[in-house]
Amino acid sequence: MATLKGRLPALLPALLIVALFTFGWAPVAVNAKQTGQRLDDEFGPVVRAYLGYLKSEQEVVDDRVSRREVSPTYYRHNSNRIKALREMAIRLARETHNDYLPELEAVSAGELGLLFGPQAPAPSSLKAGEVIRNTFRFLGTVRFGEVFYLFARLDPYEQAELSEKALSTKAAGGQPEKDQP
Repeated sequence: MATLKGRLPALLPALLIVALFTFGWAPVAVNAKQTGQRLDDEFGPVVRAYLGYLKSEQEVVDDRVSRREVSPTYYRHNSNRIKALREMAIRLARETHNDYLPELEAVSAGELGLLFGPQAPAPSSLKAGEVIRNTFRFLGTVRFGEVFYLFARLDPYEQAELSEKALSTKAAGGQPEKDQP
């Protein structure tokens, strides 16, 4: 009995660690595994691949900040962009029930010029579903720390169809649809 009382203070931290693994962290690990399994069941291979790509991108950003290659501001901005892309990808996949995602772009208000040049549309003028310059469809905004404007790049067939439609409307003497700056 005397030896057990002497060992109890030394065994207490070990018992605490075993208890935490058994009762504390294990349910979290199981829940994370179930969430991943649910996404695997919910989405097809294309959407899962895109979500895996975003996860890899986040790991790259995490690695760069851990090596102090980027500033904390850059890290937050790009992590938030990745979260916004992930949210939009999941939203599109759930809404369309389709294993297809267009090429997605997420930019902050100050970065609209990266997509559209110096004559970028004003953020307040953007409407969901609107096609801008026959190149991008505005999908909406997502807020993660800051507001990101999400766009889907139109595939070449959609771009060609819109161009033909605009030309045929002009040739018919009608007014073309709203021409974007």
